[in-house]
Formats: sequence, structure tokens, C-alpha cells
Amino acid sequence: MPMTPLTRLSLANLAANGAEQLAMAAIPLMAALALGATAETMGALSAAQTLPYLLLSLVAGLWADRLPRHYLMAGSEAGRALLLALVPLLAFAGWLDLVSLAILGFALSACTVLFNVAAQAYLPAIVAREGLPAANAKIEFTRAAAVFLGPGLAGAIAGWTSPALALAVSAVTSALAVLLLLTPGMRRDLPSIERPPIRQALAEGLAVVWRHPLLRAIAACAMAWNFSWFVLMAVFVLFAINMLGLTPAKIGIALGAQGLGMLLAALAAPLIHARLRLGHMILLGPATSLFAAFAIGATTAMQGDAAFMLLLIGFFLFGFGPMLWTIGQTSLRQAIVPLRLIGRVSAMQQVATLGMRPLGALVGGFVGERFGLDAAIWLAVAGYGVQLAVILLSQMPALETLPPSLDEEGAAA
Repeated sequence: MPMTPLTRLSLANLAANGAEQLAMAAIPLMAALALGATAETMGALSAAQTLPYLLLSLVAGLWADRLPRHYLMAGSEAGRALLLALVPLLAFAGWLDLVSLAILGFALSACTVLFNVAAQAYLPAIVAREGLPAANAKIEFTRAAAVFLGPGLAGAIAGWTSPALALAVSAVTSALAVLLLLTPGMRRDLPSIERPPIRQALAEGLAVVWRHPLLRAIAACAMAWNFSWFVLMAVFVLFAINMLGLTPAKIGIALGAQGLGMLLAALAAPLIHARLRLGHMILLGPATSLFAAFAIGATTAMQGDAAFMLLLIGFFLFGFGPMLWTIGQTSLRQAIVPLRLIGRVSAMQQVATLGMRPLGALVGGFVGERFGLDAAIWLAVAGYGVQLAVILLSQMPALETLPPSLDEEGAAA
């Protein structure tokens, strides 16, 4: 029996995210093991991989509203495959250095931005609106599987041979995504529409987010969440090593608990959605994030196995709750926003939320340096209190099911 477009999209998403996770783990390993990177250059490398989310998301949103989205996804993965195949060749020839690796990281993240925005905009074209929560759960399960398995696989390959081989494997998975996306069964996409000037198109997308109370609350909550997460991540490794006395292996296990939480949440999401209001399902993300932050904050008063167990609980909750949030709020946005605008609105959301990442990292590093690592940890906890308050004070708690789209509201008016 032929695969449905949703199944093909899910498998392509698994291949694309697997390629991304392999590359994200292999590039720092290559920088550290083969190119002698310092802490400062590792920070610059990380910044290069973050910049496309700020610089290119709006462009990706415009393209996703103007061009066939499955072709955009296939093109982004084809570009990623070519870039990744180039790295082992450069390394073999002795032409690979930290500058070229940073440029590669930027280009790979640009491919990720285009794929993610196009995929979110494509899903409502192939799934009925009442099926969006279940479809997003299926898509997010594949992403969680990639997050859970990708870094470990990259580390194993790098330990067995070299990080360059991990990047070559990543190129193969990207090529597989291209094949899945270019099959005839995927060719159901955006109809031909009018294309307003770029400034007008961007203003229209921003206006949708700002004027709709639910979309505005989602954006504000996500901004606070991302700021707080990167405050925490800026100091966590130093905190775990210097203050908790954990080994690198235990730190890796603690961080991996997040991927396990994501996997289980994606599996449980359809059952949870069937038993809870949509608004309550979405609220589970901010609520469990605050509990997770408190669990990690509590380790500032302990060491040893007790601290390690709390870290496991905290990072597991950081995977479980936010995965439910992602599935619920993505479905909500796809149901509310007209198909012709979904790319721009998704891009606006991505810029607003991911733009908080470098700010959070800078603030976390500054507070940790000036006032101590404990202070930075508790600043993150306070930030998670803010993100929960934002969503509790919105209309989200009263939301029972998917609201009508803006097109339907306009027609009703």
C-alpha cells in the first residue's frame, strides 16, 4: 500500500532532523578534536550556527508562502547533503579550518531554518484541521527520536573513526529526505496566490501574531522560555562540573534525559489530547518547565547522587512538557492562521522566540561571572515563573478545542 503524504513527511522529517542532530554533534567534535578549538572559538562557532534563525527566518517564511513547500524542503535537504559531503573532502585535502567550519555551520543552519518553516506551513495542506494535533504528534515524535539518538550516534562514529564520517552519514540521511519529498505522492501543496510586496507581506504576518490574543500569548511565553533556557545552558556545564562534581558522562546522561522525555511525550500526546482541553494540554509545557527549573535549582544546595537524580528529573520534564506545548501550540497556530499566511506567521514566531537565545546566553554568562553560577541558575528559575504567568493570564486556560480560522471568523462577521 502506498504511503500517505503525512507518512512520507514524517519519514522525511526523521531523516532531516537526524541529519541536523548528527551534524550539530559532529561539528563541535571536529573543531575540538581535529582543529584545536578554544572555548572562545567554540562560542563563535555556536553563534554562527544560531545566526540563521535570526537573519533568515523571515525570508524562509516569505518563500514558504509563495513557492511549493515540498520543493523548498527538498531543496534545503539537497543543499545540506551537498554541504555535508563537502566536509570530509576538505578534511581529507587538509583545507578545513575553523573559519570554513563556522561558515559551514551557518549554511547548514540556514537549510534547517528553511526546512522547518516550510514543513510547518506544508502540514495544514495535507491534513484536515481536526487531525492537526495527532499529525503534529507524529511529526514531533520523529524529531524527538532524532534528538534522542543523533548526538549519541555522532559520538560513537567519531570515537570509532572520525567526526568527518559522522558528517558523511548525515549527508546520506539528508539525501534520503530529498527522495521522500520528491515522490509523486507529496505533490499536494499551496495553490497559486497573489504575491504582495515583501514589506506588506511581512507586516501582514506580524499583524496576525500581534492582534490575535492566543498567538500573542504563545509568542510571549515562548520568548520567556527560550531566554530562560539559554540562561541555564550558558552556565550549566560549568555548574555541573565545578559545583556538583559530576563527570562528563553523567552530564551527558542528564542532558539525554530531555530527549527521552520528548519521545514519551510525543507518544502520549494523542491520549493526553483526547482527555484534556487543548488549552490545558498546552499549559502543561510551561507548568512542567517551572517544575523542571525548580528541580535543577534545588541542586544548588546538594551534591552527589541526589543532585544527579534531580538533574535527571529536571531534564526529563524539560523534554516532556515542552513537547506537549510544541504539539498543541503548533496545531493551534496552523488552525487559526489562513494557509496563505502560515509561512510568514511561523517565521515571525521563530524569529521572536529564537532571537531570545543569544540574549539569554549573554545574560546567563554575565550573571554567572559576576554573581556566581548559583545566581544564574535561579535567574533561569525566575524566568520560567514569568513564562508560566504569561500563559496563565491569557485566554489559553479556557480554550477547549481548536478555534476557528481567521478566514472563518471574517466570513462569519
